Parts: sequence; C-alpha cells; structure tokens
Amino acid sequence: MIVCITEKPSVAKDIAAILGANTRRDGYYEGGDYRITWTFGHLCTLKEPADYTPNWQRWSLAALPMIPPKFGIKLISDRGIEQQFKVIESLISQADEVINCGDAGQEGELIQRWVMQKAGIKCPVRRLWISSLTDESIRKGFSDLKPEHDFDNLYHAGLSRAIGDWLLGLNATRLYTIKYSAGRGNVLSIGRVQTPTLALIVQRHHEIVNFKPEDFWELKTEYRSTVFNATSGRFMSMEDAESALQQIKGQPFVIKSVAEKKGKEAPPRLFDLTSLQVECNRRWGWTADDTLKLIQSLYEKKVTTYPRVDTTYLSDDIYAKVPDILRKMTPYATQTSPLLATKLPKSKKVFDNSKVTDHHAIIPTGEAPSALVGDERKLYHLIALRFIAAFYPDCSFLATTVLGETGGREFKASGKVITDPGWRVILQSGQEKGDDDDKILPAFAEGESGPHEPSLLKRTTQPPKYYTEGTLLRAMESAGKTVDDETLREAMKENGIGRPSTRAAIIETLFKRRYIYRERKNIMASQAGIDLIATINQELLKSAKLTGIWENKLRRIERGEYSAAEFIDELKRQINEIVLNVLNDNSSKRIEVAEDTSDKKTVKSTTESKPRKPRKKKEPLTSVEQIKCPVCGEGHLMKGKSAYGCSNYASGCHTLFPFSDYPADLTPDKLASMIKKKKS
Repeated sequence: MIVCITEKPSVAKDIAAILGANTRRDGYYEGGDYRITWTFGHLCTLKEPADYTPNWQRWSLAALPMIPPKFGIKLISDRGIEQQFKVIESLISQADEVINCGDAGQEGELIQRWVMQKAGIKCPVRRLWISSLTDESIRKGFSDLKPEHDFDNLYHAGLSRAIGDWLLGLNATRLYTIKYSAGRGNVLSIGRVQTPTLALIVQRHHEIVNFKPEDFWELKTEYRSTVFNATSGRFMSMEDAESALQQIKGQPFVIKSVAEKKGKEAPPRLFDLTSLQVECNRRWGWTADDTLKLIQSLYEKKVTTYPRVDTTYLSDDIYAKVPDILRKMTPYATQTSPLLATKLPKSKKVFDNSKVTDHHAIIPTGEAPSALVGDERKLYHLIALRFIAAFYPDCSFLATTVLGETGGREFKASGKVITDPGWRVILQSGQEKGDDDDKILPAFAEGESGPHEPSLLKRTTQPPKYYTEGTLLRAMESAGKTVDDETLREAMKENGIGRPSTRAAIIETLFKRRYIYRERKNIMASQAGIDLIATINQELLKSAKLTGIWENKLRRIERGEYSAAEFIDELKRQINEIVLNVLNDNSSKRIEVAEDTSDKKTVKSTTESKPRKPRKKKEPLTSVEQIKCPVCGEGHLMKGKSAYGCSNYASGCHTLFPFSDYPADLTPDKLASMIKKKKS
C-alpha cells in the first residue's frame, strides 16, 4: 500500500482524482494501491518548556537560559488534529511506501517530516516536488518522484529555523518580561525576526521625530518655454541664492551642448512573493497577509504557480512551456497573439537557472481564470500582464540632455522621447508607470542664445516617510537598506530578515501585540513598541543586519554549505551572553503593556525617566529563622499587609498565605507547622 500525505484536504482531493483513489473514507481517499490523506498545516510543534522539566513551568530568572539537551516534538492539542493524526498514524503503520506530497518548500518539508516522525514511520519515503497544482504538473511529478534524502538539507534548515526561534523567542521573552515588565501578566514579546522588524519601524519613527527641517533655494531659469536647473545644486542661505540670481539677471542664455542618446528599458521583472505584496500594497493598499491569502487561493485554484518564492526568474526548462501557456490564456488573446506569431525571445533577465532553487517566479499556469471574482481576478490580471509583458521587446527611447550657460553659471534640462513603446503597450494603462518627469524638449542648436527668465524656488527639506506595508517588506528583504535597483535587490535577498512566506505573519504579529498600528497606509510605532526597543540593550536581538546574517546561514544550511549543528550551537552561546548581560543590568527600566486590547490608546508605557513607584517592602518574619518558600524553594517568606508572600515574587513566584488562614501574629515555628500540615 502506498500512502500519500498532502498538506491540505483540497490538494488531497486533486491528487486522489489523478491517482484514481475515488472512494472517500474518514480522513483519507482510497483507490487501488493508494491511500491519500492530509494534514491541516502544522499538526506537530516543538515541545514547550514545561514538557522538558517542571522547573521551566514557572517563569523565573534562575531558570534561564532554557536550553533542552535535545529538542523534541509533540502533537498540537486540538481534537480535530488528534483525530486526523490517528488516521495518518494508522495508514503509515500499514504502508509499504509513503509519498510526501506537502507544499514544495521549507515549511512544507518541516510539517510533513514532523508528522511522519511522530507516527514512527519505518517504510521508505519519496517526495513529490511540483510548482503548480494543474493535472499535468501532478502527473509529471508522480512520474519523477524524488528520494527523501534529496531534501534533507531543506528539512535541516527548517528545523534550525524553528529551534532558533524557540531558543531566542522563549528565552528572551521570559528574560525581558521578568526583568523589565511593570506588572504581573504583562508579557514583553521578543522574537528573532519580529524584534528587528519592530526596530526598523521605531528607528524610522525617531528619524522623523528628530528631523529638523531646513530651508534651501534652487536656482532655475526658463528659456524657450523650457525650465533649466542650475547644475551647482541647492543654496542653503537666501543671501547666496539672491547673489547667484543677480549674477545671471540680464545676461544672455547660451546653449553650450545638445546630446542625444538612444536607450532601452527592459520589461519589469516577474513577481516573487515580496514584490507581488509590495505592488498590491502600492496599488490597492492590500496588506501583505491579504495578498498572501489571495495568491495562495489562486495557486490552489490551479491558475498560478507556487507562491512562496523569492526569485523573479524562470528556469531554462520553462522556456519550452511558455508558448503553450500563452496560447491557453484566451482572455488575453490580443496581447499574446503577437508573441505567438514569432519565435519567443529568451532573455537572461527572465530565464536563469542560477537564480532558481526550489521554485521559479510566480506566473500563470495557463488554466482558465473564469472562476475568479473580485480581488482574485484583479490579482490574476496583474500577474498575467506582467508575465505577457516579460516577452515583449524593450521600450526604446531617445534621451536628450541640453546644457546652457549664463553669467558664468551652468544649467541643464533633460527629456525623454519614447520611440518604440515595446512592453509598455501591455502595461501602459496606469498599471505600470514610467518616470513622471519625462518630457519632450524642443529642438535646440548649439551656440544659440537669447533672453531668459531666472527665478529662485524656495523649498524645505523633508523627513523620511513612514513605512507602508510595501516599503517595510522591502526593508525586511534588504535588512533595512533602501534598494531600488533590481540587480542589487536580488543580491541582497540572501541577507534579508525573515522569509517571503513568513514576513506577512511577522507584521501581523506586531499589530496583534500592539507594538505598531496603522494610520491610513502608514505603519506607526506605538509608545509600547518604542519603549520596548529602547529597553533592549542587546544588538543581537534588534539588529536587522545581524538577523540578516542568521538568515544567510539558514539559506546556506538549505544548500548544504553550512552545518545546522553549528548554527544551533552559535545561538546557544548567544542566548547565554544575552541572559548574562540582562541579569547584570541594574537600571530601573520598566515597560507596561495593556493586554488584549484593540485600541492603540490603551497601550501604555513608562519611560526610563519615570521609574515605577516601588512597592512597600515586606518584612522578614525573623532576622535569623527564615522559612523557605514551599513552592519554589528559592525564596523565603516575608510579611506583607494582608498575607505572607515569597521574597522571589519579582522572579515569578506568586505564592501567598493570607492572614485569614494564617494569622499575622503567628510565631515562625507555628507558621512553618501550619504550612507543612497544609502541604501534607
């Protein structure tokens, strides 16, 4: 018996239809030698701290850092998950072979491996690896199943990522919450990717708040209805600007040179997930999560290819399939017909095996999009036009640069004339825009001269703009650096923070935890988010650059160029350093975050300049005979206003013995006796 395990019921249904497994059972399909079952995404997760030792149940500084000798997995506590896992476990126990049909990516590999490990698999495993869910792709994938060990490095990278998030996230969250939280129940959430992302937003907030606008002046002149700009740049004082203006007034304007240069502009790159999310945010204000859900739906409806990709290229083997895809895109026959009339061009900017690893760029599959409605149709249209435009000729233009001179000062005007629109024929309806400043210049002759009208334009320097979700995704992709050039952007992806498939969830987590909020399309840092970043004194936790280095190592693990064990050992050392440094911090920083709120105004914080008012100290029962706390065993009992409590309260032990049950006038011996009796 062959058992196929997919990641979703809908995918199981598609594969079952291809394999002839048409009988529906409880939790699987059956037919011939095949049984096709499914997960619901993650069925398993890494064990929680308390699963390793009871000492990690309670949040305590003394228990940090928490580093298990060996990490383990467990089933997620959910009735539906438990029932489905029993089905998978039963099928695997009877299987002669298992085919891993999970999503063809790092997370999909991790999901399936954990389920198979938990089920105690002993039979051989092969891997279905496909980039779309069309019938043709599924059939071809089953005719070319891969050995499981071909994807061991992919699994090791996913496992390293999960363990790294556990080590840093759980330890740092407990560490900062216990050390700096202003009150009981307030959790300061720290994460390997979320905290550097928050730091980018907070840094931009400070850049804007601390920005000091400055006036400056630009010298211009108009000659033959064309505005020329002084090449000397801006003037920072009005006096200098006025002096320059007077210098050229009344002087003739002379054309010194006219240069024309032919140029070409290649079509925009195909979409990877991040560029698609950025474009949808720019056009329609969609969140990254909105776009991810929509493109995942298009993938499952078989009209586009696998979405969680970080490349804008196609592999060489796709070239032969492109004409057939274009031919099937019947709603776009007007745009595809010119391409099908001749041999399709093969550009290195589109096809490059060296830039494709697991999957290629997001493109249509050729399946009819007739069932799509609303935003799904808009998204498909965007992807379809970008795909078609990629095979159109470059846009040709003539760039003109004119230099003039008056009163000893040089001026310049430039313009661009499109001579052949090329791909812009497809993307000219406002969907894809060129340079808004492009303009046609009149014909100038070298040596001509005449009167002109000089002027000064007063302007003010502007602060950087707040991040939108689109620009934040770009910043995450390039570890905080602003990158517009596509070639440079590709080179920097290796050091981005987070993966394309997880960045939307990271941003949503920051919203959920009230560290950021939206103001129109802008992403703003809340006061709690600002104070959290100010409190974190470890660059390792908030540096986008350092997190980008971690991401680079995870990618190298995936390629077999770096050791997973070395990555985990390095993180363990860093966690030890972080814990030690925070424990040695004697400042009075405190942050308070109101939990479970939906209004940003309910998120409050106290800054370092306003330390909390200290609680009234409890008095020890006696200066000689102290009673150990019977719960934690670390602190001793102290006498408060209404109860005896543990001296280790600040580290998380909230043991209390109220005076109503244990009178305030008890002797230490009597109190110890009552506690012992109660405990027994």
